[in-house]
Amino acid sequence: MKLLPQLRRPLAQAGAASTHLVLLLAGAAALAQAGALPAGPPPDAAASAVPDAHLDYPPGKAPKLWSVAAADTVMARWPDYSKAYFNAWTYVNGYELYGFDMLYRATGDQKYFDYAKRYVDQFIDTNGDFRGVVNARGQTQTPAFNNLDNMMTGNTVVMLYEYTKDVRYKEAADKIRRALDDYPRNNDGGFWHNTSMNGQMWIDGIFMGQMFLTRYGKSIGDSQYCWDEAAKQLSVYAKRARQGDSGLYLHAVFEPGHGGRVPNWAGATSGLSPEVWSEGLGWYALVTVETLAVLPKDHPRRAEVEDIFRRLAAGLQRTQDPATGCWFQVVDKGGQPGNWTDNSGSAMFTYAIARGIKLGLLAKNQFAPVVEKGYQGIIANATINRKGLVDIASACDGLGVQSSYERYIHYRQMLNAKEAVAGFLWATAIVEQPQLEQLKKK
Repeated sequence: MKLLPQLRRPLAQAGAASTHLVLLLAGAAALAQAGALPAGPPPDAAASAVPDAHLDYPPGKAPKLWSVAAADTVMARWPDYSKAYFNAWTYVNGYELYGFDMLYRATGDQKYFDYAKRYVDQFIDTNGDFRGVVNARGQTQTPAFNNLDNMMTGNTVVMLYEYTKDVRYKEAADKIRRALDDYPRNNDGGFWHNTSMNGQMWIDGIFMGQMFLTRYGKSIGDSQYCWDEAAKQLSVYAKRARQGDSGLYLHAVFEPGHGGRVPNWAGATSGLSPEVWSEGLGWYALVTVETLAVLPKDHPRRAEVEDIFRRLAAGLQRTQDPATGCWFQVVDKGGQPGNWTDNSGSAMFTYAIARGIKLGLLAKNQFAPVVEKGYQGIIANATINRKGLVDIASACDGLGVQSSYERYIHYRQMLNAKEAVAGFLWATAIVEQPQLEQLKKK
């Protein structure tokens, strides 16, 4: 298990993306021999891409703007984004398309807006009702809102209403909003991750639900409820899942007394999952700063949410790996055997801190170096492959709550893990925003 830290440093220091990929595959093979990972190179999570997808970016060379290349790659791999990653409608679609929204606002390039609109329009009919769409497995999937994951892409629905004022987008967004009226909760008001996951709050779900709710409140209505609910969900989770005084938060919370089984990750007395997972904490960092971007200055919980974010940012500054600029899969245990730096969570943290600086929540002189190191760290895990497409390494795909440190660090890594691809776009778009805006001026 000592091989992983030795691999991590040369990867960050490699001068060429092609060198990085060779080292990654060699390191994965060595770890497989040690029993830490399955044998062979990491599988490609973008396996559902069209076979002839290609771009003109020179293989092995860094593009001028990673954000543009990343978005171009998604559009090339999936001209129809409902065929990406097998699920036609889930959180990943909204997560990725929020990055497209950032590019559209920064550059004014219509292709980013059109790509998001083509995707959503498949699911919403002329009356604003949701309809089924065939996914990459050939299965017809109709969006249902019995889980928080599926609510995230409602953010894109609201985005389309903002730009077009087409009432059918409002009608569709209203249906998602009403799904929360009788959505099950714990005794403190925290939403269950799924209506069938009795008593379980996942840190992922704070992002999924509130990224929709805050945009709905800002642009459609029911604003007071939306602000109050978003602040409540952030606060409830912070109180239950905090990891001591670190400013960091555990992956999930379980409250007994609601029927159903006790999840295997829940501590016998605490009801808490055991570790601070990078990507999960990233979801929380993103939604906290995005909530502060719209939460009224005079909201009674504004100061509390700001305090949560600032303590989290300080905790992230302390735990950033000085060798790579990234953060570890188990964030607060970077020095422990087998831990590795996760590009997905690292991108999320880079974005959240950069956004906090832009909003005046964090001191630029203190946190700008954190953002710069994070940006350099995540692009060191990116390469332009032989087809001219962006590949993102050093991340897991679809990781749920795990029961031990060993399970988190040994969960199989995948190339182009869907969350890592979307997070990479967010982080590069915010760091590269000045250059992107120059494109608009041209």
